[in-house]
Formats: sequence, C-alpha cells, structure tokens
Amino acid sequence: MHKVDLSYALAASRDSGSASTLIRNPLMDLLQAVHASGSISGAAKALDLSYRHVWGELKRWEQTLERPLVVWDKGQPARLSEFGSKLLWAERQAQARLAPQIEALRADLERAFAVAFDDRAHVLTLYASHDEALVALREQAAGAGLHLDIRFCGSVDAIQALNQGRCILAGFHTPPQPQPGSLAERSYKPLLQPGRHKIIGFARRTQGLIVARGNPLGLASLADLARRGARFVNRPLGTGTRLLLDELLAQAGLSPDKLRGYAHCEPSHAAVAQAVAAGQADAGLGIETAARSRGLDFVPLLQEDYHLVCLRSALDQPPVAALRRLLAGTDWQRQLAALPGYAPARCGEVLSLSRLLPWWAFKRVKGPHAQTG
Repeated sequence: MHKVDLSYALAASRDSGSASTLIRNPLMDLLQAVHASGSISGAAKALDLSYRHVWGELKRWEQTLERPLVVWDKGQPARLSEFGSKLLWAERQAQARLAPQIEALRADLERAFAVAFDDRAHVLTLYASHDEALVALREQAAGAGLHLDIRFCGSVDAIQALNQGRCILAGFHTPPQPQPGSLAERSYKPLLQPGRHKIIGFARRTQGLIVARGNPLGLASLADLARRGARFVNRPLGTGTRLLLDELLAQAGLSPDKLRGYAHCEPSHAAVAQAVAAGQADAGLGIETAARSRGLDFVPLLQEDYHLVCLRSALDQPPVAALRRLLAGTDWQRQLAALPGYAPARCGEVLSLSRLLPWWAFKRVKGPHAQTG
C-alpha cells in the first residue's frame, strides 16, 4: 500500500466567497484534465501548462506509482487507464467523506497561523520546571495576545536550554536565599552568570508532603517517612524538587536509602499526586495545588521562590516586555494568590541575580577604573 502525505499552502488572503479549498494533489488535477479533455494538449491548455510539462509529470507519476495512468495508443485520444480512473474515483470518495474534517483542520490551521500574521501578538518560548501557576498564566496570557510555548522539564535542563538558545525564558525554583555550599548552589551556580542573566519576579509557593486524605500515617516530616517505612514517590534527577528533597534529607541527617521508594520517580507534581491517589505510594514531595486538585491532604514543609530567568539581552524584546506587564497587573496577581500554596512575589520586576542567590562574592577595586560585579 502506498503512503499518503498531507500538506498545506499559505496565501496572503482567502476569498471568503469561494468554496473551502480541500486538500489537493496535483496528480488528481492532471488526471481530471485528461479525462475531461480527452488529450494531453487539451489538459495542458485547461491547466495553463505546457504540453511537455503535463506529459513529463504523467510519466513521472507512472514511475513513482509503478502503474500506468494513461493509455498512450498512437493516433488515439488519450484516456485514463483503469488504474487512473480508480484513482480519480477514490479521491472523489475520500474528499466527499472527509470534507467536514478537512474544513475543520483548515480552520484550525488558519487560527494557529493567525498569530504569526498578527503584529500585536507575541510568542514566548519557556522551558521550565513543572508549575501549576505557569499553566494558569498561559491561559491568561493567550487572552492578552501573548502565547506561551511552555516545555516542562527539570530546572537544570531548563537553564541549559536557555543558555543554548533553545528558549527565551527558563523557570526554576530555590528556597529563599539559598545558603552558600548548598546543593542548589552547586547545581545552579555553574549555569548562571550575574550580568548575563536576569531574574524576573514570579511567585512564592509552598512545597510539602502530598499524602492521602486524612493523612492516615500521621506524616509530618521526612524523618517520619523514614521512621514509619512509608512508601515514597520521588521526582527525576535534574528537577528542582529532587534537588530540594536531597537538600532537606542532608539537613535532617538522612541518607536517601532511608526513604522507601526513593528510586521510584514520577515526571511531575501531578503525577506524584496521582500515584498517592491511586494508592501506589503513601507520600511524595510536591506543591499544594497538585494535592488539592485530587482531594489529597498536604503537609507544608517550606516556602520557595519560583524564578523566571532570561538573558539580559532579552529583557527589552517585545514578548518579554509583554510578559512583564502581564505579571505586574492586578488581574494576574489576584489569580495567582487564589491558587493553593501560591503568593505573588515581586511579579514582573527585574531582580538582581546575585542578591536573590547570594553565591557570588565580588571584590571592589579601588582607583579611577573601579568596577563592581
């Protein structure tokens, strides 16, 4: 069976009074013209093409499909072969059956491409650690003509994507004022450079234990997980929540092997909550919205800052400027505050990387050419 590929064409405008254009294939136009005119020359005239072009295309298609399309009897009018006639019939049948779906697909494509042709609309690519507030932001931003192309991944991967030019913004999270020597410093400091990177204020959120309704095991800390042998569900390496867990374990003097299920990973906060809801685990570290959305209980452990970071050169780009205006607006901040476990945190402000993440020490040079980092 031969493979069918679909394609589409772009035009400056479409005549609203004309019938909807269905998916077309140039071979079918050639066959229809030959069938209607009874000759290659007649088909060429009807299609406003040269005889040589029509003849050559028909021969090329016969080689491609390995079947005769036209009966080439010398001195006789050209006519379609049985296979050529069946191709035309099959195409008419398919077009008649699929016309509603094709028209719906065409309309969807036009709506999608309308963004590209709208000078007032912006598209902003964002690689980010999984976050429910970003999902809500995407919906609100679309209504303001700002389309967020969000790819959820680990925090480390998100910043690496930013540095490699694969996105304009990256989202990651750390505890407020993470201490020098912390796991957060060792993970993020090599990827970020004061002066090159800029933080845009976004949100403060609560991380904690996602547990079954009623918290039947009475879990209140990571130490409780280890003491009671509770089944734990983790996040993958490279995610900000995995970094946070390992930091909390170190602070509590617990080794990872003390958590039953430390090696069991789920790709998102929602997936962690689903594992608990399905009875596959007793607890997991995650955000409150994921727990509440599935009717689970939540044990808060700490608050953390969710950062948006971009290159300094991107701050004045129209998509980033539009995002900053949206974040600074009262409508968004009201919506953010309504999410369980979230609070606005200097939304839309450009913040100092070295002040938020105090891992860099710059020496002040005395003299006429003194500079500071």
